[in-house]
Amino acid sequence: MDTSRIIDLFLFAIPTVITGIIAFYFFREHTKNEDGRRRYLLKKDMQINAMPLRLQAYERMALFLERISPSKLLIRITPISSDKEDYESLLIQSIEQEFEHNLSQQIYITDKCWSIVTTSKNATIQLIRKASMSEKTDSANKLREVVLTEMMERRSPSDAALAFIKEEVSSLW
Repeated sequence: MDTSRIIDLFLFAIPTVITGIIAFYFFREHTKNEDGRRRYLLKKDMQINAMPLRLQAYERMALFLERISPSKLLIRITPISSDKEDYESLLIQSIEQEFEHNLSQQIYITDKCWSIVTTSKNATIQLIRKASMSEKTDSANKLREVVLTEMMERRSPSDAALAFIKEEVSSLW
């Protein structure tokens, strides 16, 4: 009698345990799916809210690259004196100030894009320094002339970076 009662209890408990296990797995999968859905919706909302900030960052980087383009930089910043070293320092200081003003934009753009912008800035500075060291350069006006001549012969570093930014922004859509 005791053994048959234990067997009866065991037979009644098996379906209950199986039902409990199935319910546990069902609810676990359901909560996992709900969690994934919530994360997806949250990510989607964040992307919608972040998109204007990202576009603004790309706009600011494009403006930065336009402002440090040697031909536009030389037009905007005129020499204070005829000393080429002073003018070289003034140009480089202007580029560095523009860059520092836009440092926070690196949060919103890709690492590759930021690297290309930084490389463009450094290449522009190197171009100015190289032109300043040239034997032909003996005054600030001559430095302007040499840099502008160099820009006629080849593409500006900021042009390549600007092309990359345009390509990256078009891939956002």
